[in-house]
Amino acid sequence: MTDLTLNPAGHAGAPAADDQWWRSAVVYQVYPRSFADSDGDGVGDLRGIIQHLDHLQLLGVDVIWLSPVYASPQDDNGYDISDYQRIDPAYGTLEDFDELLADIHMRGMKLVMDLVVNHTSDEHPWFVESASSVDSPKRDWYWWRKPKAGFAAGAPGAEPNNWGSFFSGPAWQFDEASGEYYLHLFSRKQPDLNWENPEVREAVYDMMNWWLDRGVDGFRMDVINLISKVPGLPDGEVPAGAIHGDGFPYYAQGPRIHEFLQEMNERVFASRTGDFLTVGEMPGVTVEHARLFTDPARREVDMVFQFEHVGLDHGPGGKFDPGAATPRDLKASLGRWQEGLAETGWNSLYWNNHDQPRVVSRFGDDAGAWRESATALATVLHLMRGTPYIYQGEELGMTNMPFADIAEFRDIESLNHYAVAVAVQGQAPETVLAALRVMSRDNARTPVQWSDGPAAGFTSGTPWIAVNPNAARINAEAQRDDPRSVFAHYRALIALRHSERVVSHGSFELVLAEHPTVFAYTRTLGDRQLLVIANLSGERAEYDLPDAVDWRDAEPVLGNLEGRLPRVDGWCEPWEAQVFVRKVVD
Repeated sequence: MTDLTLNPAGHAGAPAADDQWWRSAVVYQVYPRSFADSDGDGVGDLRGIIQHLDHLQLLGVDVIWLSPVYASPQDDNGYDISDYQRIDPAYGTLEDFDELLADIHMRGMKLVMDLVVNHTSDEHPWFVESASSVDSPKRDWYWWRKPKAGFAAGAPGAEPNNWGSFFSGPAWQFDEASGEYYLHLFSRKQPDLNWENPEVREAVYDMMNWWLDRGVDGFRMDVINLISKVPGLPDGEVPAGAIHGDGFPYYAQGPRIHEFLQEMNERVFASRTGDFLTVGEMPGVTVEHARLFTDPARREVDMVFQFEHVGLDHGPGGKFDPGAATPRDLKASLGRWQEGLAETGWNSLYWNNHDQPRVVSRFGDDAGAWRESATALATVLHLMRGTPYIYQGEELGMTNMPFADIAEFRDIESLNHYAVAVAVQGQAPETVLAALRVMSRDNARTPVQWSDGPAAGFTSGTPWIAVNPNAARINAEAQRDDPRSVFAHYRALIALRHSERVVSHGSFELVLAEHPTVFAYTRTLGDRQLLVIANLSGERAEYDLPDAVDWRDAEPVLGNLEGRLPRVDGWCEPWEAQVFVRKVVD
């Protein structure tokens, strides 16, 4: 027997016609800059994606989420958009996009675009016009404010409020021409749009409709819960040891956020026929907020990305003060979200994306038990209630990058943090580098490892960011035909979601909640029940399953250890994951 034993019977029929299709779907995120380069300039592009669609089809995913490919100065790698209806030349042309979309649809998959409308680039014509004069008709399309009373314009402390930017420094940029400041929650080259202005909202909806008319299948909405700000933009509390105030309570889940999202649904989706997906990235969202955002009756979004579980290893000083998250921490957090959205709403399930370090390095063991920990973590995530998201290279077990020097980083957040931490706060460079190696977004942005050839098969030129040196052993070419590979395990998990209706539609119940390392749960639909048992540690683990005797004759459908048939026998090897299915008898 191989370690990837799928139940061939497939006990679940296709979902009913009135089911939401995305319950049984799996989404794959493509970060185009790092996916595949077709022309040798070192930057990934649309034709590179086209060339590797066979890989995604073989993996079995249903939806491709495309990170921004719009025209951009690339200050934040495309999340600073200068034209929403033009493809950046680095990625190709609109004709290339149309070919990619047609090819995806031909293969029975869907394409979701990244929607970045909390802010634009400062090079977007809207902002150029807004900044041209205090009397510009688009002045109120962005958040412009005069200096704080009693301060000279441009002087330290003259910013309209004390908010800090996510990318270090104040959240306000001084404009010498007008003597005023504009708000930017991220880079100074990413001014925030003023959603209070109905003209802004109409322009956004028109753009969204343009893409849907072109054939795209929905949107992943970047930091969409930040678009409504509290009127007056009051100062935030300054945390101990911080330089700037915390404006988060005044721009996250703002007073009109639900109104804006409901209006978006009405103006963009309500009159359309078709199967669309809307997912809102929402930093700081709570279970209670998410229940409102994803309640189908409210018509806001289908699901949200929450950040609770990927913040568990942040220390008192934030993400660049990394700590550790235990298996008990992870299952408590994820289990709480499963319970919280059980009756109303829907979960997005993810370990990785373009903003997060690699999961096998973060919560697994990327050295001694690389394959086992990668597959165990995948198993517990994919079989929960919700829609799983795979970030490019995750299906290969790609790891964090062993960055040696600050010159090897490209991410604006990491570079800004290093500059402030070293020059302003006086931290030792090696201390800051050590944290960046663990938590930098660049860990997710090294090129996809297609082969053991030059530049890992990503490009025939010099890649824009260095390739991880472990590409010689961790690459797609080596894994595709290997039944024991991480890739094969991801294929099996996706196939199980597609074939077993209990995975896509069943209820969730966490078991062994207090066990320090075993993550176990059941999924139940009618008389069909699935059990997942995974040991998320490098030590052998014993457990006492309450109804173990009832599971001993259950059908083992998936395991991740070679030569060990999944069995409910009270113990797990290090990083062992096992999946069983049974018929419940009253």
